[in-house]
Amino acid sequence: MTDIDVDAYLARIGATRPEKTDYEALCYLQERHLMTVPFETLSFVEREIPSMTEEFVFDKIVRRRRGGGCGELNSAFALLLKSLGFRVVPLGGRVLHNGHSAFRGVHNGHLVLRVELDQSYLVDVGFRWASRRPLKIAERGMQKDEHGEYQLVHTPQGDIEMVHDGVLRWRAETHPRDLEDFEPLMWYFATSPDASSAGQLWASIVTDTGRVSLFNRVLTRHRDGGKESRELTDDAEFIAEFEKWFGITLTEVPDLPRASQGV
Repeated sequence: MTDIDVDAYLARIGATRPEKTDYEALCYLQERHLMTVPFETLSFVEREIPSMTEEFVFDKIVRRRRGGGCGELNSAFALLLKSLGFRVVPLGGRVLHNGHSAFRGVHNGHLVLRVELDQSYLVDVGFRWASRRPLKIAERGMQKDEHGEYQLVHTPQGDIEMVHDGVLRWRAETHPRDLEDFEPLMWYFATSPDASSAGQLWASIVTDTGRVSLFNRVLTRHRDGGKESRELTDDAEFIAEFEKWFGITLTEVPDLPRASQGV
C-alpha cells in the first residue's frame, strides 16, 4: 500500500485522527466522509475515465477536493482506513434499484467494504441510500439510523442483499475482490452509450437534516422526512448551487438532458 498523507485526508473530511481502530472510530469516519465528500458522476458526463488506483483517488478526492462514483469513494475510504490500521476487504456488488424502479445492474458495478473489528461490518460511502453507520453483517434484524431502516438479507447463494426502507437496493458477494477487478467498469461507465451513466449527472451529499441530490438539472433537498425538487434552468444558478452543496467549482454547465423528477 502506498503511504498517503493521512492528516490531509482527515482534514478533507473534517475529522480528527481517532485514538483507536474501533467501532466508534469507524462510525465517526464514515459519517464525516458521507457529509463532506459527494457522490458525483461528473467524470462520466465529461467522458473522463476514472481509476481506482491509490494515487488517483487520493489526488482526486483530497488534493482536488472532488467526489466520485462508488468505486472511487469506497476505494479511497478503504485507503484511509487501512492507513489508520483498520482491516478492510473490498467486495463486489450489483445495484438492483435505481431509485424509481427495480433493475439488474452490472456485476461489480458497485463496490462496498467489509471491515473486520469485534465482528464484520459492511461500510459504504459511495451510495446515496447508504447507511450513516456501518451495518453489522451477522445481524439478521432491522438496523436503524438517521437514514432509515436497513436489513441485510443473506441469500442461499452466499451473497448479501441490502434492503433500505423496504426497497432492495444492492446485492454484494462475500468473497474478497481486488480493486483491479473494477477497472473495466470504470471504462464502461465512462465510454459506453448503453451505460446507465451515459450523459447523466448524479450528485448527492449527506446533510445534518437529510441529504441533497442532483439528477441532471433537478436539485432535490431531503430534510426532516420530506423533499422538495426544482429544476435549475439558469446556468449561473446551476453553477452556484453545485458549488454550494457539492463543493465543486464549474466553469460551465455540461450538456445535460432534461429530467422530469428528482432523486
